[in-house]
Amino acid sequence: MHPPIIRPAHPDEYDDIARVWMESWVSTGLAEAGDLLLAQLRQLVLAEIGKGWSLFAAEDAGALAAMLALHVPDQYLDQLFVAPNYQGRGVGRHLLAFTRKLLPDEIWLRCVRESEKAWRWYEREGFVFEKEEISPVTDSPWIDGGRTSSDRT
Repeated sequence: MHPPIIRPAHPDEYDDIARVWMESWVSTGLAEAGDLLLAQLRQLVLAEIGKGWSLFAAEDAGALAAMLALHVPDQYLDQLFVAPNYQGRGVGRHLLAFTRKLLPDEIWLRCVRESEKAWRWYEREGFVFEKEEISPVTDSPWIDGGRTSSDRT
């Protein structure tokens, strides 16, 4: 696979981005796919863009391979989800490299505790555990982590 094209997401893609988000989240085993979850994620995309998300799409040969949402002023990687059929093919690393260019000094993120595979991946990519807390939205544990400019690039 060639490196994906990472570009700002277009408003007419928001439904497809929500679908990639749902399918990736469901692939963790932490949720079940369904119309309600998809509708919630569609609403979240719109709400978070209104709150300042920078939303990016990663495409491969015209297909949506992943989504990335950043809060650039806060140096916060909010969402990084790779479509299941693109997982394990380096798409996440390309998105993280892209993020490091936009946020060269520091990156913060939050990862759901039950997704140990995701947290281990972030650790291998140079993120360090900061603290664990309960999400006020989902009432489940989250890991807060960060990477500074002196961490792995």
